[in-house]
Amino acid sequence: MVFDLLLIVIGLGLFEIITSVDNAVINAEVLSTLSQKMRRWFLTWGILFAVFLMRGLLPLLIVMTASPGLGIIEALTFAFDSQAAAAFETSANVLLIAGGVFLVFIFLHWLFMEPKVYGLSAEKFFHKMNVWFYAVISVLLLVLVWFSIKSPLMAFGAVTGSTIFFIVHGFRLNAEKMEEEMLHKKGMSAWSKIFYLEAIDASFSIDGVIGAFAFTFSVPLIILGNGLGAIAVRQLTVSNIERIKRYKYLKHGAMYSIFFLGLIMIGESFGWHPPSWLTPVITLIVLGYFFWKSKKEIGRLQ
Repeated sequence: MVFDLLLIVIGLGLFEIITSVDNAVINAEVLSTLSQKMRRWFLTWGILFAVFLMRGLLPLLIVMTASPGLGIIEALTFAFDSQAAAAFETSANVLLIAGGVFLVFIFLHWLFMEPKVYGLSAEKFFHKMNVWFYAVISVLLLVLVWFSIKSPLMAFGAVTGSTIFFIVHGFRLNAEKMEEEMLHKKGMSAWSKIFYLEAIDASFSIDGVIGAFAFTFSVPLIILGNGLGAIAVRQLTVSNIERIKRYKYLKHGAMYSIFFLGLIMIGESFGWHPPSWLTPVITLIVLGYFFWKSKKEIGRLQ
């Protein structure tokens, strides 16, 4: 039991770190234009927003939205309370399929649409076929809705996951434009840059928060694992970000982890019950492989 909980927290922390690498790079580039005082503020007080509001409040709100009958205390403790867990069980499938669709769509967008250093040979083929991205996700959504149509709420959950993807994707595109402004717009105040960084961090944190439900439904464990990961990312932002950027396949590890977590969540929504150790073990294997591949590439170039 203790080993399973420890494995979940470690998996959550590593998943949060890897999925936040892009965010850390943006933060580091923008912070380089600010004074030491503002950097310290971002790393100390800013962490309250990043950890306690986004990584703490967001999973709590998701659980309470998925199961309106749960209060704050029940939402925090239902994973350890059999009665509250039973109340949540009826709505868990909606949350799982929504989260699974969101994560799988993120992976497919990266696979088909985003420029990248190819980590696996098949990635080049899919990137050349990027015109098929919208067709693939549309057909996938159609199939999932068809198989879940007997439960209207599950079908609604699948569509909700798709909607969240397009909303978050829009924020991400805007974040790229905001980064350019913050780096080159001289008249922008330091506080405005800090505010924008927190907003960008909020949009990037959604992947980690939703993916966390593939590990566990326990909100305290999600807060602990994701919170530790978020704190580690903030430290990397001002210490070893240039070194981290040399590991060119880290994002591949994040994306393939997101893909497997999405598949697990979709499978669970249809009644599959994987062992508790499966999700963190898959995550550790995937991240470990691409970390090794990155390190091997660094050694080859030296």
